[in-house]
Amino acid sequence: QVQLVESGGGSVQAGGSLRLSCKCSGNTCQSATMGWFRQASGKEREGISAVDGGGSTSYADSVKGRFTISKDNATNIVYLQMDKLRPEDTAMYYCAAVWLLTSRQALSPLTRGYRGQGTQVTVSS
Repeated sequence: QVQLVESGGGSVQAGGSLRLSCKCSGNTCQSATMGWFRQASGKEREGISAVDGGGSTSYADSVKGRFTISKDNATNIVYLQMDKLRPEDTAMYYCAAVWLLTSRQALSPLTRGYRGQGTQVTVSS
């Protein structure tokens, strides 16, 4: 059993930064490919970033160059540093985990994997 708990959301003006954190608890956290997906009101889920057990990372084009994912293997915490935020980044952000996938393979499956309760990010113009 895996439990994911997010923190760090909030409200910020366009151009600002936020950092999300996700603590993974459970025996299989070390081997998981972890990442983030988001869902804006009235829109489909979008896988935006992932990091696999080997440390490789992947990003959706919508966030590439602005968001950075990292993982602390000692604590099983995944971070998402979000810079240069835009109003279109406003969404509920979820931490998620999948297994047996590289970071590149995982972006879409993360939207259907184990997930946390979500944290709201609101970017105002």
